[in-house]
Amino acid sequence: MTVIIGLTGGIASGKSTVAKMFRAYDIPVIDADEIAKAVVVQGTSTYKKIVQAFGKQVLQEDGGIDRAKLGAIIFNDEKQRNTLNQIVHPAVRQEMLIQRDQYIKEGVSAVVLDIPLLYESNLMYLVEKVLVVWVDEQTQLQRLMKRNNFLQEEAQARVHSQMSLEKKKEMADYIIDNTGSIENTEAQLRCILQEWGL
Repeated sequence: MTVIIGLTGGIASGKSTVAKMFRAYDIPVIDADEIAKAVVVQGTSTYKKIVQAFGKQVLQEDGGIDRAKLGAIIFNDEKQRNTLNQIVHPAVRQEMLIQRDQYIKEGVSAVVLDIPLLYESNLMYLVEKVLVVWVDEQTQLQRLMKRNNFLQEEAQARVHSQMSLEKKKEMADYIIDNTGSIENTEAQLRCILQEWGL
């Protein structure tokens, strides 16, 4: 039986770091963000729907989607964000399920679905266990400002566009506190994997 693990967190909480650790333990990770980039490449039906909904202003010179421009529109406007999500999410979900079912067929012991908006999009039904990578909001803001060269207001807009990590923490089956060292984070993951018999 393949265990289906949902990995989530918040922007700059360290979810990608934990995803890398899963891969280091030879547990495959299906990354919703990577799939989201793939399903919006030029020529796809998802790409065409985005251009239809948001206009050519969200395109780069080469015709590809300008993620920064699109991000600036959706992060400050919930209606626009919902429009984009309704276009992109079904395509991402479909591809994730194809990949998940392939791993199950191969008989792997576990597969991770790395979904940043797992709770926001009500996708808990896709997984058996949910692991939340948590940091306090101050740490989250500082890391985001440092990583993306954001001003505090920009960082706050990004953080507040998602469900709070405190709320996700309450809903999670398992939590990794990522405020400490990498070694500390990995030790927590190791304990959880042992508990799951992986």
